[in-house]
Amino acid sequence: MALELVGGAFLSASLQVLFDRLASSEVWSIIGGQKVSDKLLLELRTKLLVVDKVLDHAEVKQFTDGGVKNCLVTVKNVVYDAEDLLDEIATEALRCKMEDSDSSSSFSTWFKAPRADLQSIESRAKEIMRKLKFLAQAIDMIGLKPGDGEKLPQRSPSTSLVDESCVFGRDEVKEEMIKNLLSDNVSTNRIDVISIVGMGGAGKTTLAQLLYNDARVKERFDLKAWVCVSEEFLLVRVTKLILEEIGSQTSFDSLNLLQLKLRESLTDKRFLLVLDDVWKKGCSSEWDQLRIPLLASGEGSKVVVTTRDTDVAKIMSADHTHPWKGCPVQTVGPYLKNLLLKMETPAHILYLNQ
Repeated sequence: MALELVGGAFLSASLQVLFDRLASSEVWSIIGGQKVSDKLLLELRTKLLVVDKVLDHAEVKQFTDGGVKNCLVTVKNVVYDAEDLLDEIATEALRCKMEDSDSSSSFSTWFKAPRADLQSIESRAKEIMRKLKFLAQAIDMIGLKPGDGEKLPQRSPSTSLVDESCVFGRDEVKEEMIKNLLSDNVSTNRIDVISIVGMGGAGKTTLAQLLYNDARVKERFDLKAWVCVSEEFLLVRVTKLILEEIGSQTSFDSLNLLQLKLRESLTDKRFLLVLDDVWKKGCSSEWDQLRIPLLASGEGSKVVVTTRDTDVAKIMSADHTHPWKGCPVQTVGPYLKNLLLKMETPAHILYLNQ
């Protein structure tokens, strides 16, 4: 079920892999010898492109339309079939290459790799084409449109504010991370990176908010900044937000001027930066550039990053990584009790006593 509901992102990535393989030298070395119809594979690519164009729209519409959801499941199965087919073509290409290079070897005279059934390959390609043709008709019937289509609703940007009376079950992890924040740097680059990694909705942002607002942390750092990065790591935007957070207003969009201003503002100041909800897309190059002015900050400066992706922690060379799976089960009771205490009906009081 989870796989079916990720439809757009998952299938678009799979289709991109298929497009790359359809353009690969291994595939064309087979069809170049007319062993598999080049027209057939070109048509397969065209049909897959048609499906790919409507995936963004389908990703949104599947939540309200069962027909779209079923269509995505069918697309997923066809993609798997096409992957298997291309695997077999690539294997046949490798077999031919090995036989050509070893034709003079005595080993090849008694050992031959099994040949692929080329008629079967063409037959399966035609069956995939039949399914894709059916999908193209279904796409028209259910009203999916090419292009970006509708967009998934964007998550509201987070802030550093937190209602601590509604937070339970994070004390141990919080204390461990505060020790990291208050300690001297373990990195030789003057600024340590601490990552909180976990699935969406597990409470990574809440944990970061608790750290950011802790009295000991406030006392420790000269400057603090909270930036919600979200899906696109836009360097100019993030740099401007950091400057605004530390009280340096800017009226220009030049990245060079912004970075010079940021370096000047941070020089020899102990600085805490929280980058909330960082995604992998564009993270590597953007972080490498953002990090440069941050290195001017004083000894003991820290960056806390929250992310769903362990690769982000690796890209940012996190000195401490804290996997976060949410609150332990034993904290659910106190949380429910806190909610029920706010309700004054006899029924709620009876339930609380139980």
